[in-house]
Amino acid sequence: MKKTVLSPVIAGTMNWGIWDKNLSTKEMGNTIQVCIENQISTFDHADIYGGYTTEAAFGKAFSATGIAREKIQLISKCGIQLVTENRNNTIKHYDYSKKYIVQSVENSLQNLQTDFLDVFLLHRPSPLMQADEIAEAVLHLKTSGKIIDFGVSNFTVSQMELIGKQSPISYNQIQFSATQHEAMLDGSLDYMQLNNIQPMSWNPLGTVFREDTEQTRRMKKLLATLVSKYHFGSDTLLLAWILQHPAKIIPVAGTVNIARIQALTKATRLVLEQEDWFAIWTESRGNRVP
Repeated sequence: MKKTVLSPVIAGTMNWGIWDKNLSTKEMGNTIQVCIENQISTFDHADIYGGYTTEAAFGKAFSATGIAREKIQLISKCGIQLVTENRNNTIKHYDYSKKYIVQSVENSLQNLQTDFLDVFLLHRPSPLMQADEIAEAVLHLKTSGKIIDFGVSNFTVSQMELIGKQSPISYNQIQFSATQHEAMLDGSLDYMQLNNIQPMSWNPLGTVFREDTEQTRRMKKLLATLVSKYHFGSDTLLLAWILQHPAKIIPVAGTVNIARIQALTKATRLVLEQEDWFAIWTESRGNRVP
């Protein structure tokens, strides 16, 4: 079956709501419009974002824009049970029962004001998840038209095999960046290529702009040279580094800064020279590549 076509860069909404930026309905609507104008038509959600409030805020904002549903693709996730005022939980845990999965998707649809999710993901693996029960939920959601594609998030190779044996997986959203690149070495990206699973990358810029360490100082020094060579910003270079991997990784970028949104898709047109690609990896590692 042909997978949903997602935009080459995905807009991550985790910080759009009360967890960080606390965008108003108008601001959120404007951000959606700016993303679409810059060929970013896929929006990544999870039920827990904003303590179970961001999906509804997005749904209200998107409805107010008047943009047609077919112009965008919606991703959401479920499975994590947080301790918040919006849930009667006493401890953070996971729930992948059929009842909970179906209920969570139906809640997401209501909050996002849509009839279906283009992609539905299991948010994080649980030691208690049962592949057959998950398969029943996924089959129900697909046959009822409530989800189009199914995938996972933060799953290892063995966990993908466990779930994928009964419910074919189309996507796995993992942490991947120039500073967090274990998926290149532990077999995860190889497995995904072999099994037609497309990776998404959360936190695609890694720690380069968030931490002051020996690693990030090395990388910033190299990136300054590459900025002069390619005439693109450091963030664009880091996304291009991800996009150049043959696994066809889709970065999930969480910025709401208009200038940065406008710069994101420039990475899709930038091809790094091979030695420059390896130079970024080398400076991240702090020594020669294996």
